[in-house]
Formats: sequence, C-alpha cells, structure tokens
Amino acid sequence: MLEKHASTGSRSSFRIYTAASLGDAIRHYRTEAGLTQAQLAEMAGLQRSYLSELESGKETEQLKRIVRVLRQLGVRMTLDKADW
Repeated sequence: MLEKHASTGSRSSFRIYTAASLGDAIRHYRTEAGLTQAQLAEMAGLQRSYLSELESGKETEQLKRIVRVLRQLGVRMTLDKADW
C-alpha cells in the first residue's frame, strides 16, 4: 500500500508498508528527477536490473526483515524528499 501525502510545494511523502510501496516511491522520485533507471543505477552504483526489481516491488530478504522489524515495533517508514 502506498500513501502519497501532499505537503508544501511539489514535495511529497510516502508511507512505506511493503516492498511494493517502496518500489512505487522510488519510481516516483526517479521520474520526478527526470532520470532513467539506467542513469539512477549508475549514479547509485547498482545494476539496472536490481533497480528495476526494487521498483517492481520485489521483496528481497533484506526488505522482508526490515518490514518485519518495523511492524514488530509498531512503526512505519516514511520517505520525504531530502533537503540535501
């Protein structure tokens, strides 16, 4: 589930509950930045195929573990556009 919350100006925040919602947020911010998957992958030192899997919501073992820990703590992750 992806929830987009409007904030000041063109900034948005996304509540992350699943690998799919993280993928949707990554895709949003990448396209907002005008970058292709290949460009962002190169900038981040990743394979484009890995970035594609992230954006498609592939649930990696690491993501499963992170989401499980957050759920057990009763907290959620929210992505906001950084000021840095």
